Amino acid sequence: MTPSEIELALIEAFSRCDASGVGLSYEQKQILLQVALANEESPEDGFDDNPLKELSPEELQALLSFIKANSAQNISWKVLLLNDWLHGQDSGDVHFLRQRYGVQWLNRLQPHHFEILEVAEAPSLKVGDNIEVCNALWEWVQDNGPCEREWFTCTVIYVDEIDAENISGSCIIRFQNGAEYHISGVYDWNQYNWRWAK
Repeated sequence: MTPSEIELALIEAFSRCDASGVGLSYEQKQILLQVALANEESPEDGFDDNPLKELSPEELQALLSFIKANSAQNISWKVLLLNDWLHGQDSGDVHFLRQRYGVQWLNRLQPHHFEILEVAEAPSLKVGDNIEVCNALWEWVQDNGPCEREWFTCTVIYVDEIDAENISGSCIIRFQNGAEYHISGVYDWNQYNWRWAK
């Protein structure tokens, strides 16, 4: 069975449980889906866990346009999409996500999945985002040198507005120990020194 067939079979089983009066909780359903799909979607089967790779180029472009339009208005695109689905409203050019992929697909989609895209197309940083930064930001790191690349988890606490003249952007991050650091050129020359936290 393909991962999609397994997911559909589980969803059908969940519906039958609900109809019989012995429904599972949301957490139980998520655990069952994760276990079943994790066993089926192993790397040796050639399955990539990035949900974006399941989209056609046209679908991906529609999603990116939707994200960009809503981000420009400071609207959470995921929340907007889920609200549309909850109220049975049409989501326009991205309504196919509900019809073909569903909530489980949307739940699997995380910011780090956008790393496969060029930074200009990926969602921009927002206050509260968790990212990982490389020590190459503040020390000399060479591939064969004494200092190796290390990654540290932190939270974005400030983001400079990006406009046509300032495409590189900058942000301030806070490490878990409370220290703060300013990153210039976050979308330009320092784009390789940070990544979305997994």
